[in-house]
Amino acid sequence: MLPPRRFLPSFSLLAAFEAAARTGSVTAAANELGLTQSAVSRQISALENQLGVPLFRRERQTIRLTLAGDGYAREIREALRRISNASLNLRAHPQGGTINLAVLPLFGARWLAPRLGRFLDQNPGIAVNLVSRLEPFDFRFDSIDAAIHFGEPRWPGAELSFLVEEQTVAVCSRDFKQRFSLERPDDLLGAPLLHLNTRPDCWENWFSSQEVSFRSLHGTLFDQFMTIVEAAASGMGAALLPAFLIRPELESGRLVKAVEAKDFSAGNYYLAHPADREGILPFDTFKAWLVEEGLGGDRGQPGLQSDEASANSSGTAPPSADAAIDRN
Repeated sequence: MLPPRRFLPSFSLLAAFEAAARTGSVTAAANELGLTQSAVSRQISALENQLGVPLFRRERQTIRLTLAGDGYAREIREALRRISNASLNLRAHPQGGTINLAVLPLFGARWLAPRLGRFLDQNPGIAVNLVSRLEPFDFRFDSIDAAIHFGEPRWPGAELSFLVEEQTVAVCSRDFKQRFSLERPDDLLGAPLLHLNTRPDCWENWFSSQEVSFRSLHGTLFDQFMTIVEAAASGMGAALLPAFLIRPELESGRLVKAVEAKDFSAGNYYLAHPADREGILPFDTFKAWLVEEGLGGDRGQPGLQSDEASANSSGTAPPSADAAIDRN
């Protein structure tokens, strides 16, 4: 049920307010909207009267958002963006069938994107839009239909379906491995470690799984997978990364397994979605395909080569301490 009409200003009032708030100028807003300055001023005044709250401070020939106006502008801007996206999706796919999927950037780029084309070819009436999200969010207040989630199977207000188990390996550049004489897990205690801020305890859990005692672990912190991948490949330090998402670096030899270690999994990937998406044919079709792809493992994807194989392909011999990385 929609709120009372007085809390639903017209689109023209909101568009005038948003443009003035974004540009900080009635003149600029008028030029953008193709209106006169007086028309924009009247629309802003009408909005303030309808809400009963001043949104701008008028100072001579300038305007400044009030504190309340600043917060309102951010929310209105997001609402207008969602309306615009919904309209674009409808025009692009007038029969419906658009799915907005939030993805973790590296997972989306390395695991989902190479597979997604097959799904779209098999289901021409369905479109899948991908947006990057790093943290869980409230589906009730977003236009996202589903999301890729990593970690524990917990997401308030959402149902989760298992996709893929992550096998996490300690990796580094070949030169870095030789420089720090890395062979056993405890050797890494004396080497620079690279950390992801979304997985702050990953190294601690890894050392514990290898039965290695430690006091405290320090190192450089990163907020993106691709950044830490490049840092590790350049010899900046050792990183714990999902093996199936760094195949290109492993197969080319840019990254190698740092030490011989026991298998370690940092968690699983899930498809999260609100319950009300169930029963919608395009979404059910996509979900069934995605779960099957996950349970099917790495069908049709290139395997992980050992250090020796990648070295032979580049024409150089590997150090004897390097070990093969098994296919997930």
